[in-house]
Amino acid sequence: MKIFPAIDIKDGMAVRLYQGDYDKVTVYGSDPAEIALGFSESGAKNLHIVDLDGARDGSPANFEIIGKIVEGSGLFVQAGGGIRDEARIARYLKLGVSRVILGTAALTDFGFLCEMVKKYGGRIAVSVDASGGRAAIKGWTEVTDTDGMEFCEKLAAAGVETVIYTDISKDGAMGGTNMAAYDRLSTIGGLNVIASGGVSSEDEILQLKNKGIYGTILGKALYSGALNLKRAIKIGEDK
Repeated sequence: MKIFPAIDIKDGMAVRLYQGDYDKVTVYGSDPAEIALGFSESGAKNLHIVDLDGARDGSPANFEIIGKIVEGSGLFVQAGGGIRDEARIARYLKLGVSRVILGTAALTDFGFLCEMVKKYGGRIAVSVDASGGRAAIKGWTEVTDTDGMEFCEKLAAAGVETVIYTDISKDGAMGGTNMAAYDRLSTIGGLNVIASGGVSSEDEILQLKNKGIYGTILGKALYSGALNLKRAIKIGEDK
């Protein structure tokens, strides 16, 4: 199982939000590129980046910082946040981002998503962020009527290879992740599921791995010291 340390960027800084609330911000560093380098030195091969400013208002506010991270870290970078048209997808891929994450655009314009998947294949991933089981958009500020699980099934049927699924209520809370959700998601054929939100123990990493989950995003648990990245990677990669 792949381990994705996370860097969420707001106002140019590496931060974590509590349950997606932009008013509950903890700053962990003023130089996200330096943090990415530290992850790389700890053995990370992958990195998950979210431009929080972009996710909320659709602007590529932290594009240059993401470029610095890609150039300096040498990691497989998946990035999202405010990527809502093909021009921006192409711009991120040209920058060196390995996989572009669509969130709001995937839900509000499914035809566009299908077109991008047909054109770019596995370089397009979809972030499904659920609040009370319903998919949220626009940086989690708006909850729709779309059932998150059913949307994941629809994505798989449309040829999407990778889905990042987050239970918003678990994100940043250090209270564990929603294992029941990943039990169900693991049954969707042909879909690489990345678990996100609340993963905070080595046992949870092992449980997700044993369910056949493709990847796990680690955020606050790394920044707070609850998890050691080197150990997490070893657990994820051990046969």
